[in-house]
Amino acid sequence: MLAAGVGARIGSSGTHHQPKVLLRFGGKSLLDNHIEILRQHGVDELVLGVGYRHQDIEREIVALGAQDYVRTVRIEDYDAGNIVTLWALRAELCCGGPVLLMDADVLYDDGLVERLVDSRHKNCLLLDRVFEQGDEPVKVCVRKGEIIELRKWLSTDFDFCGESVGFFKLSAEMAEKIIVQTDLYLRQGRRHEPYEEAIRDVLLTSPHGTFGYEDITGMPWIEIDFASDIKRANAEILPRILAAQRQRRVATVRAMTMHRGAAPGP
Repeated sequence: MLAAGVGARIGSSGTHHQPKVLLRFGGKSLLDNHIEILRQHGVDELVLGVGYRHQDIEREIVALGAQDYVRTVRIEDYDAGNIVTLWALRAELCCGGPVLLMDADVLYDDGLVERLVDSRHKNCLLLDRVFEQGDEPVKVCVRKGEIIELRKWLSTDFDFCGESVGFFKLSAEMAEKIIVQTDLYLRQGRRHEPYEEAIRDVLLTSPHGTFGYEDITGMPWIEIDFASDIKRANAEILPRILAAQRQRRVATVRAMTMHRGAAPGP
């Protein structure tokens, strides 16, 4: 999980604001939310690439009693591009098995991770067809069922386009290829490239069917980049997440009640 950046666009206070992964919604930090959801869906360990105010993040891990689940990797030059953080996490990505790669600054319903983990695709990303146009969203373009572009700017024809959530499921082989490409970027001095560029290069040069997607349009989530995102998260996204959680609890109770009330067999 990439959590090293300053997140300066949140406000005008320079480097005095807290790391985005510690922003709180409904009384819980984003980090707390990540831990709860990832544990629920069987993820063995959460490794955070940290840099800016890493001590605050590490204190939160202790406060949550999650030292046995969360491990940090410190990035000294965290003010470079997030591709530097990706490179620092190369040992964790190349762990010999499937891995999730996630942005830390996202508030989301646990159904998104469920869709990602349970996807039939060994390599998969999440996309939302409803998004604000502009240069900020990382766009996923699809033509004839195949991803043909993954970038903030568009340069090709497509059947439809969605915004990438910033969550990826990767096979061991795919993770290795992405790290090799990341190494190439750094050796070329391209330290300020977004990490999605390395993923894009590997994705677009892989055989058809290697990389799939799950459409999570309509499910609640938001990436926190600006102060306006914090307001929207509290006013709109969090209530939708809580409503979805209530609906799942009601459905679970109803299913259990029906099971208990079932007639005995012969």
